[in-house]
Amino acid sequence: MTIKEVESLTGLARSNIRFYEKEKLFEPARDGKNGYRDYSMGDVEEIKKIAYLRTLGISIEDIRAVISGKVTLQKAVEAQSDALDGQIAELSRAKALCRRMLRDRDISYQGLKVEEYVAGLPEYWAGNRPILRLDTVSFLYLWGSFAAWAVIFGLCLLVGVLSFGNLPPEIPVQWSGGEASSLVGKHFIFAYPAGCAAIRYLLRPCLYAKLPLDGRYRKVAAEYLANCLCFVLLSVEIFSVLFLYGAVKSIMPLLLADAAVLIGLLAVGIAKANS
Repeated sequence: MTIKEVESLTGLARSNIRFYEKEKLFEPARDGKNGYRDYSMGDVEEIKKIAYLRTLGISIEDIRAVISGKVTLQKAVEAQSDALDGQIAELSRAKALCRRMLRDRDISYQGLKVEEYVAGLPEYWAGNRPILRLDTVSFLYLWGSFAAWAVIFGLCLLVGVLSFGNLPPEIPVQWSGGEASSLVGKHFIFAYPAGCAAIRYLLRPCLYAKLPLDGRYRKVAAEYLANCLCFVLLSVEIFSVLFLYGAVKSIMPLLLADAAVLIGLLAVGIAKANS
């Protein structure tokens, strides 16, 4: 059957079905005549099961482990149930405190006395350490923000626009021993900002789905890694322009410096989060 028929039978969007296939969670047969995908009822059932487990919050990696037999479905669901119990307990405590605060009329920030709602502050802070840990890595949020990506994307585009008129017909995309080893048309300079857009809107969701992290950290890690890749693209673009003018000869020192800075920032963030 066609993917349109699969959409109708499952009620899922085509993008979801394609994503599960791309993640190798199932593999439809191919028509021997034209090579088109030929979905079976077995594929339909697989897709429904995968989508259902995703609605429970089970990660793609855990679903893959279940399908491959590395983990039983029982164990995966038990682990997710335990994780949800922890989240529910945290939310219930927060909800109870909100209700207590709302029972007091005319509450205000200026008049808020935390001790009126929390008996033991050290124990309360300890119980909310996962949330407070995120405050210690605020710079990772800043680097992984849309604003940071917009700045990198804007710089990529600006470099391309400002340099395009002065570029030769062909520009290097590979270098060896200080010499260009592969050339492409100068319009390729705009592939760098296009790459930044692809990383944010195509690769970043995949990173989020695949990172084996707790929900609190997965989003910031995916954002951080995506912006790191965009930053490397910007560095390579700037290097390409400078290389043409003879200002630099090797890209390796630049990439090593990028890696050292970005890995260093991530290491500091993780260390703070675990302190």
